[in-house]
Amino acid sequence: MSVQPALQTFAPAGAVEAPIETAETALKRQFSEVLLSVDDISLSFGGVQALNSISFDIRKGEIRAIIGPNGAGKTSMLNVINGFYHPQKGTITFKGVKRRQMRPYKAAAQGIARTFQNVALFKGMSTLDNLMAGRTLKMRRGLFWHALYWGPAQWEEARHRRVVEEIIDFLRIEHIRKAPVGKLPYGLQKRVELGRALAMEPELLLLDEPMAGMNVEEKEDMSRFILDVNEQFGTTIALIEHDMGVVMDLSDRIVVLDYGRKIADGTPAEVQANRDVIDAYLGIPHGEAPS
Repeated sequence: MSVQPALQTFAPAGAVEAPIETAETALKRQFSEVLLSVDDISLSFGGVQALNSISFDIRKGEIRAIIGPNGAGKTSMLNVINGFYHPQKGTITFKGVKRRQMRPYKAAAQGIARTFQNVALFKGMSTLDNLMAGRTLKMRRGLFWHALYWGPAQWEEARHRRVVEEIIDFLRIEHIRKAPVGKLPYGLQKRVELGRALAMEPELLLLDEPMAGMNVEEKEDMSRFILDVNEQFGTTIALIEHDMGVVMDLSDRIVVLDYGRKIADGTPAEVQANRDVIDAYLGIPHGEAPS
């Protein structure tokens, strides 16, 4: 898969052309069940309005992109979803349970995992140990057994380590499994952070600029991993990304924010054609032609 705009390809003479799936039939094909919805969310910091009456939903099994210019409120929206920020107004509904705000530990326990815009790993620990940290919520033995490190505690750790080793194989990072993550290239650190989030076995995975700072080859690898996570594991994904080629290639639906307001919501084709979105990215007020 290329993260660059797709080029037209030509089939040999006599070849049967695959039917082209329209945006409408694609949406009907799947994604009917709403996993998470945010309704009328507003968030401010003093006199700064970060989010202003934002409403949208994320459907089970889809890849949902949140885009917008710098300062649009994208990361603030993810922080509201997983409980880092508490909105002054609005509700969040996850798996049918409505609440005014999330708590980070409750979000994690209920199946929401995330990566961060700036890599947030334990730099002095190995790749394996960072991924094992993602299994903490799944461990059931208490302090006594883990202090003894005998019997049930050993068996439990062995089970979790098998899961982590499968994730390491999936992400193709076997060669760095024992390396301290602080010494790894940035692209590999991003992959390790994705692995730690996957170790939580999330139902909803929040990715905050997963390809920031990557070269084209690293973006292609990360794009493939994101698609595989969605298709093979059935994980619902919400991602923030500035590379529009990546967004249009990966996303099933896109919501667009600008200065804390929602200005568009729809399929990639609908968003690409939306005049408000074009104006926001070009910095042109609506109705004003570029000189």
